[in-house]
Amino acid sequence: MSPRSHPARLAPSLLSADFSDLASAIAHAEAGGADALHLDVMDGHFVPNISFGPALVAAVRRRTKLPLDVHLMISHPLAYVDAFQKAGGDTLVFHLESDDATAEVVRAIHDAGPAVGLALKPESPFSRALPWLDRIDELMVMGVHPGFSGQHFLPEALPKLAEARAEIDRRDSAVELAIDGGVTHEVARATSRAGATFFVCGNSVFSGGSVEENLRALRAAVDGGRTDALP
Repeated sequence: MSPRSHPARLAPSLLSADFSDLASAIAHAEAGGADALHLDVMDGHFVPNISFGPALVAAVRRRTKLPLDVHLMISHPLAYVDAFQKAGGDTLVFHLESDDATAEVVRAIHDAGPAVGLALKPESPFSRALPWLDRIDELMVMGVHPGFSGQHFLPEALPKLAEARAEIDRRDSAVELAIDGGVTHEVARATSRAGATFFVCGNSVFSGGSVEENLRALRAAVDGGRTDALP
């Protein structure tokens, strides 16, 4: 399945939104054509920051019908699979580098019902994800070091995306290839050209100007990257 046959999806990251008015942020994201919402869960251990837990995910779930892509930046995702499934997570993304056995987490998420996402830190090569490609629904390449919003994109993510895209296409797989971190308009175009199909976008959506216009500009950039990639 080529990236051009896989619909491009934009997932605004609520970590960059105004927490005092999340309902408004969600409404503007919906009006701007967001395809999903991304929620970053941090435990202060796996990453040096703390964000939120299942209660906030459940509150967001009550406000929208958009799919919720829940990114578990936590050391022990296995202990929280059921909690985030019950809170309304449609995809639970955990890190290959977490302390729990990858096979056990994949199995637990599948058994609970959500789609399975596997995330790779910048220092982890794509080759580490190869044994899991046939058992996951989303592969998330980190364009920044996880833990804080507002970081600049690391260009070494581009060859990793291209390598992942080539293998996903070779297998004719439906795995979603996601990029998370530093996704500006320029980065959206470059990562789309490299083969990403799912774009987590935070500050570029919520930190200035109209959310709706920001999302439309990002989608145009993604479409431009797809055009660039045409033979």
